[in-house]
Amino acid sequence: MKKYYYAVLMLFLTTQIQAQKLTQEDYQRAESFRSENLNNQIVYNLYTQVYWFEDESGLWFIDHDKNGKTYKALYFKDYKVQPLFDQNRLAQKLSLIEEKDLESGKLSLSNIERTKDGHLRFNFESKSYTLNLKTYELQLAEKEDKDERDPFESKSPDGNWIAFSKDYNLYIKSTDTGQEYQLSHNGEKEYEYATYYGWYDIMEGENAERPKHFRVNWSKDSKYIAANVVDFRNAEKMYLLDHSIDSLYKSKLLSYYRGSPGDTTMVLVKPVFFNVESKTEVKTDLPTGTHINSVAVQWMERSGQFLASYAERGFQKEFLKLIDLKNNTEKTLIAETSTTNIDNFWFKKLEGKQKVIFLSERSGWRQLYLVDIETTETIPLTQGTYYINSVVHVSEDKEEIFFLASGKNPKMNPYHQQLYKVDFKGNTTLLTAENAHHVVSFSKDGRYFVDNYSTVNRPTKTVLRLAKSGKVTAELTSADVSEVVAKDWQAPEPFQLTAKDGKTTIYGAIWKPTNFDPNKFYPIVDHTYTGPHTQMFPKSFDRAFMNQSLAELGFIVMMVDGLGTSGRSKEFHNHSYKNMGNNLEDHVLAITHLGEKYPWIDTDRVGIFGHSAGGFDTGRAMLAFPDVYKVGVASSADHDFRMEKAWWPEMYQGWPVDSTYHEVSNITNAKNLKGKLLLVHGGIDENVNPSATFKLAEALVNADKDFDLLIFPSQRHGYQGKASKYFTKKRWNYFVEHLKGEVPIWDFKWE
Repeated sequence: MKKYYYAVLMLFLTTQIQAQKLTQEDYQRAESFRSENLNNQIVYNLYTQVYWFEDESGLWFIDHDKNGKTYKALYFKDYKVQPLFDQNRLAQKLSLIEEKDLESGKLSLSNIERTKDGHLRFNFESKSYTLNLKTYELQLAEKEDKDERDPFESKSPDGNWIAFSKDYNLYIKSTDTGQEYQLSHNGEKEYEYATYYGWYDIMEGENAERPKHFRVNWSKDSKYIAANVVDFRNAEKMYLLDHSIDSLYKSKLLSYYRGSPGDTTMVLVKPVFFNVESKTEVKTDLPTGTHINSVAVQWMERSGQFLASYAERGFQKEFLKLIDLKNNTEKTLIAETSTTNIDNFWFKKLEGKQKVIFLSERSGWRQLYLVDIETTETIPLTQGTYYINSVVHVSEDKEEIFFLASGKNPKMNPYHQQLYKVDFKGNTTLLTAENAHHVVSFSKDGRYFVDNYSTVNRPTKTVLRLAKSGKVTAELTSADVSEVVAKDWQAPEPFQLTAKDGKTTIYGAIWKPTNFDPNKFYPIVDHTYTGPHTQMFPKSFDRAFMNQSLAELGFIVMMVDGLGTSGRSKEFHNHSYKNMGNNLEDHVLAITHLGEKYPWIDTDRVGIFGHSAGGFDTGRAMLAFPDVYKVGVASSADHDFRMEKAWWPEMYQGWPVDSTYHEVSNITNAKNLKGKLLLVHGGIDENVNPSATFKLAEALVNADKDFDLLIFPSQRHGYQGKASKYFTKKRWNYFVEHLKGEVPIWDFKWE
């Protein structure tokens, strides 16, 4: 009976909706909620960035309101917020110098710093000024001598040697005598010492040269030098064609080295070490890796010692080793292993204590551990069923570590993080008790931190706190959304449901239009990104408007994190390992859940969009769940992981490449398309090569499927300028036309 009632209601409401066409006013309202027209234009202080004075006397920040910017300062001597300077007087002074009228509330200053004599130094329109705060005398600051160091040379810490490369080999020369010494002897073109692989190194033309690079790593006592040998001899390239250059009537060929999953033809990186006194190489057993898993080196204070960290390919083993070149010894400090993958491995050496702290999921939750460098004994500093997101400050002298963690308080949303400190004995103290998401910034000396705390439906407060106790000493800003609230804006509504495993609670949020009418029937659009390295739940208030523009055109917009995304237990994360094709199952459950909960959501009209990995999701949704998702816009997508950059799919879909890559490929499943799909890509995207989008288009043609394709010839992975606005308009209208069934408006005015 309920289904019959909703069918009748839908028929009635659809008739009503068809009678109410979108207007220019609707588009203008949608456009007004785009971030550039919103942040600190009609909503203020969603997030406040602070800048700590180098003399450790205080901080400065900008307070925004409808009148513009107010530069403010807080000094630790009294914790009072006050104007940093008289903006009217400064604007008048700058107006005279610049010979133009400058509004005090629109001044854009940067690099503000206190001088020793109490003046302020700042940059304005590419010039550096010094301001006397008593007389308001304004002087152009003397230009500091630029560091003219040769980027292809590196001076040793003691100043006695200069390292450089010549004929693809590593050399050093004495700064005293100028005498040169050749350290390596077998370098040649494409097997090159003291260089590095550049992720975004683009080569232009048929026989293009790779951009020249130089890098070495001196030991702290200048007695040893580390470098890499980078081997391009068997490495294959990816290619692009740039059709966008007006002055060229032939496309420009672009290429870059970037291995794909399973490739053996990749750039190889080998670490090498030289004794400066003997001018000879010191051999180690460290491995040669590919450019996605090369060895990273951190020198210790003790001569000849360094830490070497690296992952084996496949990211199921991660190592941290102590290498001693003087004694030719190697000691394993950390050996992480996993049957799935090791993600976000992090460590920090505390050399004064001869310790290393690191984050590990070995317990099933990301926790903090301490390993003794001498004995290799490892102890847990934290224990529990919660996730440590990051270590934000370490006081080695006090033996205190400050970290942000989510899910420690079972009464809180597990995505909201709080700040804690833990000592070397494992005693943990909560420093931010508010039930909210906390984003912090520490002063250099570690005595203070600034806390931006909020939720997606509770505006941001920004406060200064004592690191010792978390006590609030001053309130800096509060978010102001009164202008949009007066226009009937309501914050996104969080929701939760049980995931596909039948036991785990997952979280999401929905956006509604400001003219929301519970008596209408709204299509729902899934804004997706199920990449296992991140999460989409909007934790903080600065994300409260991110889907409002699309909602204004008559949609409910949803974001949700299903099983397999990051930030929760290792078991939760593992759901996506070698299984990324099924990451959307929880999204389908969420749509069903919302449709049952809210009679104004039409689950027969479901759309989806996403960028990059979210673009893969979009294609996957349209092909794996064609009876659920009816309209999709997939931008800059990695539609087949076998055509992607190696590290990301190998981390999450596994290595070596197996049949699962084929099974989850959108290209493989092109025949399943039923709905309307728009494929979008930048023509010179070196991050996610457009080849997979073209290959999916070819597969859709061969399967005789109707689809749309939009290529931006001049754009890379993110769309800029006119292309950004064009894409936004295209995406809006694709859903308006194909999901709402209305005639879209193209010629509306941008603010």
